[in-house]
Amino acid sequence: MAHTVKMTFTLDERTAERIDRTAERLGIPKSGVVREAVREYAARAGSLSEGERLRLLDVFDAVVPRIPRRAAEAEDREIAAVRRARREGGRRTPARRLR
Repeated sequence: MAHTVKMTFTLDERTAERIDRTAERLGIPKSGVVREAVREYAARAGSLSEGERLRLLDVFDAVVPRIPRRAAEAEDREIAAVRRARREGGRRTPARRLR
């Protein structure tokens, strides 16, 4: 087992009773119940709630149809033009001097 650290917490009575009942039911120490609860909570803490997930899916469904559709040939022409411009490099006209 990993190195342990003794800590003191103040919990409300209902939470303390839940820890007691769970430890008794599972046959493990109270600290084991708390460890497992913290492990599970930490795994979920960075996840989206179901409401957040559904809201983001709605946003996605609203935004995707607005993406303009272009033929692959038009995209290929634009990419080729950008590449040509990069190879040619530099400005076509001299830069203005700032005073």
